[in-house]
Amino acid sequence: MKSELTPEQIEELKKRHIRSFCLRRGHISSSQERAIEELFPLYELPYEPDNKIDSPKLFNNNNPLVLEIGCGMGETTAAIASAHPEVNFVGCEVFLAGVGALSKRIHDMELKNIRICRHDAVEVVRDMIPENSLDGVHIFFPDPWRKARHHKRRLVAQPFINMLSSRIKVGGYLHCATDWENYAEQMMEVLSNEPLLKNQYDSFSPVMANPITERPTTKFNERGNRLGHGCWDLVFLRQ
Repeated sequence: MKSELTPEQIEELKKRHIRSFCLRRGHISSSQERAIEELFPLYELPYEPDNKIDSPKLFNNNNPLVLEIGCGMGETTAAIASAHPEVNFVGCEVFLAGVGALSKRIHDMELKNIRICRHDAVEVVRDMIPENSLDGVHIFFPDPWRKARHHKRRLVAQPFINMLSSRIKVGGYLHCATDWENYAEQMMEVLSNEPLLKNQYDSFSPVMANPITERPTTKFNERGNRLGHGCWDLVFLRQ
């Protein structure tokens, strides 16, 4: 099945898109700063728009490749990578504290199967990831942009999802998770209407699992439980 992006949508994606994040300094610890200076260069995948990601060359193996968009502080990313050394992971994260924290986790846990790209994931997908090259994609707890006037900033929306889906191999998966019900409903609508994807379940995923990995419980789950929020997982397969 071919991509359904129109020429106008393709052109729009080439232009400066509305970012799904807002860069700000924020707090960064001394250990995270040291990790950025000393460790991040060991695991960095630089953003190079003219160079497509070559997973066998990057990891020196032919293992499946999973993209994670928004690694946060890296706890989930490192846990999944540790549990699945037979899978390679590329994580996109723009915030320095998260990049430093994940770099330190990779070093401390002696992980060999993670690379970090500190850049806008939309541009990484657009410019660096070939079509039909990913075995899976994780989008765990993206910023819900709660106010209605900010919904245009949400990551799980078109035309990005169509472009992202085209980068997944047939039979590969897209696993999204959110603890914000309104965003979960939007995710379901967007993914269900994407012709390149098919829901693995009849509705939301009944378990926190996908075809390759399980999603560990995160601070977002714990916070949601404390506040009485739900948590919604969606697993769609590329067709």
